[in-house]
Amino acid sequence: MSPNTEKRAPETGYAPERAGNPFVGSTKGGRVLSAMMLPLLLLSPSDTFGVITTTGRRTGKTRRKCVRVVRHGNRVYLVSIPGEHAAWLKNIRANASVELRLRGGTFHGLARDPRDAEERDLARRIFCETIDPLDRVACALHRRGRPSRQKVKALHHKWFDRGTPLVVELE
Repeated sequence: MSPNTEKRAPETGYAPERAGNPFVGSTKGGRVLSAMMLPLLLLSPSDTFGVITTTGRRTGKTRRKCVRVVRHGNRVYLVSIPGEHAAWLKNIRANASVELRLRGGTFHGLARDPRDAEERDLARRIFCETIDPLDRVACALHRRGRPSRQKVKALHHKWFDRGTPLVVELE
């Protein structure tokens, strides 16, 4: 099997993450992709992507990161895809006060983990079932083939299950 050949994931029937994509699978690639998307999302965030601003845990400087977010009432659901290793998540753990640039403006809030299994299930349902045109672009970066609704949802479920979900209570 060549390095670019992928096995199909038996539980979903879809190919696993795209091999050889420099933006997928590395922290450095994620930082570069976020930096490329930052100006666009600061000007015009989509329904499911925005910019989170945290305070650096060591430096005290503001740090911005493009993230997939879904707003539901006065709550916003997001997932740290690399899990606890993400620098912005470590910053939130040190100082839960965040600023989110979303469609509709800039909002302040407090980030936290889901309180219980019921809230985690609600977060999973909202995060994974909401799809926006930019989600199809993200899916095309991560998965081979045409980004269907089913593929996008499978990717969101993978991110949620392997990542660290958060809830931001907007002020």
